[in-house]
Amino acid sequence: MQRRDFLKNSTIAATAAVVGVDRAALAAKPVARPLVKKSLKYGMVTEKLSVLDKFKLLKDLGFDGVELDSPNELDPKEVLEARDKTGLLLPGVVNSVHWKSPLSDADPKVRETCSKSMIKSLNDCKLYGGTTVLLVPGVVNAGTSYQDAYQRAQKEIIKLIPEAEKTGIKIALENVWNNFLISPVEAARFVDEINHPLVGWYFDVGNILRYGWPEHWIETLGKRIMKVDIKEFSRKKQQDEGLWKGFDVELMDGDCNWPVVNKALAKVGYSGWGSAEVPGGDRKRLQVISERMDAVFNAQ
Repeated sequence: MQRRDFLKNSTIAATAAVVGVDRAALAAKPVARPLVKKSLKYGMVTEKLSVLDKFKLLKDLGFDGVELDSPNELDPKEVLEARDKTGLLLPGVVNSVHWKSPLSDADPKVRETCSKSMIKSLNDCKLYGGTTVLLVPGVVNAGTSYQDAYQRAQKEIIKLIPEAEKTGIKIALENVWNNFLISPVEAARFVDEINHPLVGWYFDVGNILRYGWPEHWIETLGKRIMKVDIKEFSRKKQQDEGLWKGFDVELMDGDCNWPVVNKALAKVGYSGWGSAEVPGGDRKRLQVISERMDAVFNAQ
C-alpha cells in the first residue's frame, strides 16, 4: 500500500471510530434512485367505485398518482375534487384514440381525428395538473409503409406543437408493438428531427424485451425520456406459450434486469415517475402491484 493510500484509509478509520459510523458505510457512495414517484393507469382499478373512492383506494395503497385516458367520459369536476381531497396526483394522460385513428394513416380524416383528440388530451392534462400526454406516434402495417408512417407522423406531431406550447404540456411518444421506430437510434433521431423540448419519449421498459434490452434504449434516448412505464416480459413464455404470453408474468419475475435499468436511468439523469401498465384488479391485486413496484424502484 502506498503511503498516500495508507493515510487516506487511516483517516477514514479514525473518523469512523470517533463518530461511531461504520467504515464501509462512510466510504460507500450513495446510489441514485431514478424512479421516485409511483403511478398506474386508471383502468387498472376494476372495483365499482366512484372516482373519489378509487383515488382514496390508490392513495391508501401507496400510489403517488394515476394516469387517465383522454378523451374520456369522466366529469372533470369530479376528477379534480377527487385529486384535491386525496392528494393523489395526475401526472399525465394517455391518448385514447391513437391506435384506432393513428397519425400515420393514409386518410387525412383519420389523422385529423387523432389530432383533434390530442388537442383535447393536452388541455385535459393541463386541467388535471399533469405534464405529459402519452402518444403512440404511428402504426406500420400492410397498408401503411414505414416511410409514409415516418413522414406523416412527424408532420402531424409538428402541427400539434403550437397547442403543446399553449398548454405547456409535453407530447411523450411511447415505444409499442407498432412495427415502427423499433431501434433506439431511430427513435432518438425521430425526436431530434422534430427538435422541440415539448416532444420526447414515454419509455416503456417491458415492451422492449421482445427484441432488445431496455438499458440499451435508455442509454441512447437519454434526456429524451420524459416518463417511464413499468411492465415485465418473459422471453421463455413468449417462446413456449406464444408471443403475448410473454407479458403474463409478475413484476420482478420476468427478464427485465431492474438493477441495470435503474442504473441506466440514473446515469442519464432521469428522476421521476414510474407508471405500472399491467393487468389490474381489486384492492388485493393492486396491493400486490404496489408492493412489486416498490421492489422495482429499490432494485440495485
